[in-house]
Amino acid sequence: MKLAGRGPAHHDTGPDAIGFVLAGGQSSRMGRDKALLEFAGRPLAVQALSILGEAGIPAMIAGAAAPAHAALEVFAQVIEDVSPGLGPLSGICEALATTSARYAVFLPVDLPLLPPSLLDYLLRHARITASVVTVSSVSGFAQTFPVVLDHAALPALQNELDSQRYGCFSAFQAASASMGQSVSSVAVELLAQTGEVSDARGLPPIHWFLNLNTPDDLKRAEALQAKFSRRIA
Repeated sequence: MKLAGRGPAHHDTGPDAIGFVLAGGQSSRMGRDKALLEFAGRPLAVQALSILGEAGIPAMIAGAAAPAHAALEVFAQVIEDVSPGLGPLSGICEALATTSARYAVFLPVDLPLLPPSLLDYLLRHARITASVVTVSSVSGFAQTFPVVLDHAALPALQNELDSQRYGCFSAFQAASASMGQSVSSVAVELLAQTGEVSDARGLPPIHWFLNLNTPDDLKRAEALQAKFSRRIA
């Protein structure tokens, strides 16, 4: 599906979208708070904010653990998770409750290789199709993040959280169903083949969703970043 322009006319009446970097989580396998972990010379939280910024999406940090709150405030406004330990769905609900923007783009702090053009495309797709939940897929498998959520999803997401159902993707499905829809998923391979989405470094889509859970993941991501960045230097 080729998208043209920047979406419906309501975009011109003021910002209708905001981004949130999900910076919560225990980071138990990494051994330290991932939000402040350095990648390519800057904290992962800053890398994520930069990805959203390059996509033209103003951003804040959501779901931050209390110990990291003060340090992260140096980089952006921080929304603290008032119910820590419940997973990213809690941070998502807190974030949505703070904004009146129609669309919210959620990017985890540990996906530093995502190209900004993918977030731009997902947001445009959500605007044009009026989808409640928009995600991408890789090799036929829908990815939970990044995700674009219509603000109308909040009641259903909060209901899932209050019912102690903490899985994000199942909550996204419930939110879509509550509005008579299914989760809208777009295949990144097709987007890359058609030139709708591209990575300035030339990084293939298979690497875009490398999730940094362990020190070995971090080393692999840094090696990919260095390798492909040299190609455009």
